Amino acid sequence: MASQVVTVARPRPKRRAWWMSARALLIGLRVTSGHFFRNLWGFIRRKPTVFTVRYPEERLQLPKAFRGMPVLVQMDNGKERCVACGLCEWACPTDCITIFPAETADEIERYPEVFDINMSRCMYCGLCEDACPEEAIVMSQRVEIGAFTRAGTLWHKADLLVPVSQLGKRLDHIRRGYEREPSAISGQASDSPETPSPTHPSV
Repeated sequence: MASQVVTVARPRPKRRAWWMSARALLIGLRVTSGHFFRNLWGFIRRKPTVFTVRYPEERLQLPKAFRGMPVLVQMDNGKERCVACGLCEWACPTDCITIFPAETADEIERYPEVFDINMSRCMYCGLCEDACPEEAIVMSQRVEIGAFTRAGTLWHKADLLVPVSQLGKRLDHIRRGYEREPSAISGQASDSPETPSPTHPSV
C-alpha cells in the first residue's frame, strides 16, 4: 500500500515576535527590581519588609508535632527509661534501630546494653515513638545531624540520651493522643532544640 504525503500549511512566523519576548522579559525585570528596591529600603531603615531567618543565629519556633531525629528519654537519675522490649525496633520500617537487651538488678529488670540508630536510614516517621509503651523514645527537634562519614550517621545510646526536662512539650503532645495528663515538667521544657551530645563524631 503506497503512502500518501500530506503537506501542512504552517503560518509564517511573525516579524514582531521578538517584541513579545522582550516585553515578557521587561515585565519580569520590573517585578524583580520592585521587590529588590523595596527590600533594600526596608533594610536601610532597619524595618525589614520580608521574613528572613538568619540561621543558625536565629531559629524558628517549631511546633510540638514537629518530628526531628528520635532520641532516648533520660530519667532524672541519669539512666534511660527504655526497658529494651524491642517494640520500636520491630515497628521501624527501615530497620535502622538495633537493640541488645541486658539484665539489671534495678527496679527495671531490663535495659538496652546497646541502642543504636542509623540516621542515614531513618525517615522520621515516628512509628518507634508510637510503638513504645514506656515513652522512652520520642521524636525531638534535632535536625542538625549531618556527618562527613558513614560512621558518623550511626548514633549510639550515649549520643541519643536527652534529659526528660528538655522533652516536656513533646511528651505532652504524644500524651494528648491517648488522653493522659500532661507532664509536670512541661513548664520547664526548653524552646530551643536539644543540645547534641559532644561525644558524637559528627559534632
